[in-house]
Amino acid sequence: SAGYPNLWPSSSCKEPLDVSKSSTFDVVSGILTDMRKIFPFELFHLGGDEVNTTCWSSTRHVKQWLQQHNMTTKDAYQYFVLKAQEIAISKNWTPVNWEETFNTFPTKLNPKTVVHNWLGPGVCPKAVAKGFRCIFSNQGVWYLDHLHVPWEDTYNAEPLEGINNVSQQKLVLGGEVCMWGETADTSDVQQTIWPRAAAAAERLWSRREATSARNGNLTALPRLQYFRCLLNRRGVQAAPVTNLIARSPPIWSGSCYDQ
Repeated sequence: SAGYPNLWPSSSCKEPLDVSKSSTFDVVSGILTDMRKIFPFELFHLGGDEVNTTCWSSTRHVKQWLQQHNMTTKDAYQYFVLKAQEIAISKNWTPVNWEETFNTFPTKLNPKTVVHNWLGPGVCPKAVAKGFRCIFSNQGVWYLDHLHVPWEDTYNAEPLEGINNVSQQKLVLGGEVCMWGETADTSDVQQTIWPRAAAAAERLWSRREATSARNGNLTALPRLQYFRCLLNRRGVQAAPVTNLIARSPPIWSGSCYDQ
């Protein structure tokens, strides 16, 4: 939004974007049109998480617009999300939205919506039960910036947890580990991502029987430790596997395998 300051509700209150202006949605449409020319993919993530609508209720012209349209800020949040979805679908994108949109107005979301879980377990079962597709990113296990999550919890996470119906299981597209930038820069980002991202990758790319039937410490851990060595040899600054806090330095000298 820095390039389009007129999309801010005001110069002192900059987000969310001004819902009252049609030009806001013209810019959204233009971006989606330009992106469509570059990327051939089906999905486009439209966000929708952690929306603080204080700027809307505290900026005079936006507040007047809400009153004229008999809308609360919650109504306007729904209006913004659904209008962005409509624009995306018109450009041949399938919209992905964070789970707050599903939690707040599940019956209003476009049926094509892919619900992106993050707040915790239990959302994908609810979403697929209503016919939506879902992406699993439970922050308790698959947020890489949560440094106290051990590799075992990352590895043992089950995207299909609580979904027993086979046709509903097929609506879970997969999962995504998320790496956020609040406490990361070039000095520590690789150590934060690796090797725990590889633990989630094996979970996603393996048959369920192969990952759930055996003791991970005996089977997966040696592979993960070897992979960490391989990454180090290739110049990727992957952290030790079993340290209590992710990206913390080796506890002692030794081989990359057992530090």
